[in-house]
Amino acid sequence: MSARSGAGPVVVAGAGPVGLTAALVLARRGVRVTVLEQGPELATESRASTFHPPTLEMLAELGVLEALLARGLIAGSFQFRDRRTGPVATLDLSLLAGDTPYPYRLQCEQDKLTPLLADALGRLPGTDIRFRAAVAGVERSSRGVHAVLADGSRVRGTWLVGADGAHSAVRRSVGAEFHGMTYPERFLVASLSEDLQAVLPDLAPIAYVLDPDEWMVLLRTPDHWRVLLPTPGGTPDRGELDRLPGRLRELTGRADGPAVRHASLYRVHQRVAGTFRSGRVLLCGDAAHVNNPLGGMGMNSGIHDAVLMGGALADLLTGDGTDERLSECAEERRGCALGYVGAETHANWERLRARDTARRAALIAELRATAADPVAARRSLLRSSMIDSLRGAGASP
Repeated sequence: MSARSGAGPVVVAGAGPVGLTAALVLARRGVRVTVLEQGPELATESRASTFHPPTLEMLAELGVLEALLARGLIAGSFQFRDRRTGPVATLDLSLLAGDTPYPYRLQCEQDKLTPLLADALGRLPGTDIRFRAAVAGVERSSRGVHAVLADGSRVRGTWLVGADGAHSAVRRSVGAEFHGMTYPERFLVASLSEDLQAVLPDLAPIAYVLDPDEWMVLLRTPDHWRVLLPTPGGTPDRGELDRLPGRLRELTGRADGPAVRHASLYRVHQRVAGTFRSGRVLLCGDAAHVNNPLGGMGMNSGIHDAVLMGGALADLLTGDGTDERLSECAEERRGCALGYVGAETHANWERLRARDTARRAALIAELRATAADPVAARRSLLRSSMIDSLRGAGASP
């Protein structure tokens, strides 16, 4: 059913993968949408790069998956490795063939998805993406909302979706708390020119490397390998970037080491907003919850927010749903961020850095036993692939 006369526009703050997904979900239902993006164009930084099976299902429903698959790299397995001894356990995602039409991870940077979403959005009537339109705050009334821009102008909507990132002005403006914690170390992410599979035996396209002193994550993308390394919290950035080549030489065991194309340092947080709905304002993605990147759940869970909450809002605006159901959906997504995404990613961090010898031995034995047992492996994969996070949640857009 199309939106009722007068429904919309819905204002979406942020033109990243989450904001554009929410906008596309709404626009496909006939809701007028205005997307406000602070940058001069779509962001091109290489950020999140893993798409899990349920996210691929959602993107297929939205009509953008085929083009994304052509730009990405299919990873049929992922691996746990010991830093010193090599492979510990490899989990085969084909065990999920009975649970999803996409039993794999797609490795593809998020900046390859956003143009596809924007193009699909632009083909629908009543849609508008405005660049250099930074949302600084929100004004609310019983009849709607105004997004207040940094230049003082206002954009009126009946509803507003805040998908404006971890430093969300929308979240701050509605007074939603953002409690949680900050990890003691910074994360250093480097893109490498060299093919790590040529120097590390039996390396899977996604590898979690266990080590009590320097755990790491290795990820293959269509264009390069990425390595994520923990880095002390109080040292100068320049010094850490200068010692990166030496750390990479230790990884590969080669005197020259892989060439670094790009590297950046950032602090990592685990935080969840006190509410994902405040009247006619919804929070999605990093504006609502942030977590460490271990397991690739941040962007994926944000897209799930956008599809499910955007769908519930579209239902309300088209007369197919209720205000109560929208509130329930927002609370369900908050529960998922707290009890699933946050819990899983933090457990991944603790597993990789385990220092106690007995604990490490038990973890390695458990990983090997899981990988060797198809029933246990499938059960583990249902969690790590985020399928379990959506069961019973009505995941179709």
